[in-house]
Amino acid sequence: MNKRVVIIIAVLAGIGLIYVMGTDRRAASQSGGTATGCRVTVTADVLNVRAAPDPNSQIVGKFNHNAETAAETQVQNGFRKLADNKWASAEFLQPVQGTNCG
Repeated sequence: MNKRVVIIIAVLAGIGLIYVMGTDRRAASQSGGTATGCRVTVTADVLNVRAAPDPNSQIVGKFNHNAETAAETQVQNGFRKLADNKWASAEFLQPVQGTNCG
């Protein structure tokens, strides 16, 4: 594969990831969050979202400082579940006041 093909594939993958993350955020904001009513704010400068509750798991997204997102009450291995196959370090997630994050 030449460099041009690799660059095109990388750009398309990036656009796809941005679209998927944006769809999740729109769905969460339209429904007011998850069924648990938990919402969290990111306290890290940049927070990696991983495919599993493991620091070596694949990065599937990122949140910037002060981003707010829906979350689940489930915390495992120091990671809070945000959605199916989306986990982030609970250390850098602050529950929004008035929400039920367990």
